[in-house]
Amino acid sequence: MIKLFKVKEKQRELAENANGKTPVKKQSAGELRLHKDISELNLPKSCVISFPNGKDDLMNFEVTIRPDDGYYQGGTFLFSFNVSPIYPHEAPKVKCKTKVYHPNIDLEGNVCLNILREDWKPVLNINTIIYGLFHLFTEPNYEDPLNHDAAAVLRDNPKLFESNVRRAMAGGYVGQTLFPRCL
Repeated sequence: MIKLFKVKEKQRELAENANGKTPVKKQSAGELRLHKDISELNLPKSCVISFPNGKDDLMNFEVTIRPDDGYYQGGTFLFSFNVSPIYPHEAPKVKCKTKVYHPNIDLEGNVCLNILREDWKPVLNINTIIYGLFHLFTEPNYEDPLNHDAAAVLRDNPKLFESNVRRAMAGGYVGQTLFPRCL
């Protein structure tokens, strides 16, 4: 029975090619769901989505976040999203491409956000993730850190933390680490 379906599929492909049409690429369930998620995005004005590989590659895109409040106000932070074909059953892989002094983002760009790990559920969507990332900038969490040094400073000395964030965003050193300007 399976061979019969393969033969019919091949015949349909040949017929389409004979008519001068390019063969239609079948979208995975993940691509269909992602297309729906992106079409329904309701982002704050300080968040922008872009597709560096063009609209044909929905599975890889970038989100720019410009916090308008909190320690990171005025900064510009770029995140890359890599979405699996089995999305939404697997959370997208999200990396911060901007080096940032943050308790929940390490210097390699890994992001500590519960909904990207153990709390991911297929009912969540791209909009939820972007709002989660935005929330990390308005209220960084020292209780679940990736950058333990930044978390300790935030917990023990918020004024010094604010000074370190400003220095890092201006393109300066915090400790032995040089951060690129992102203001």
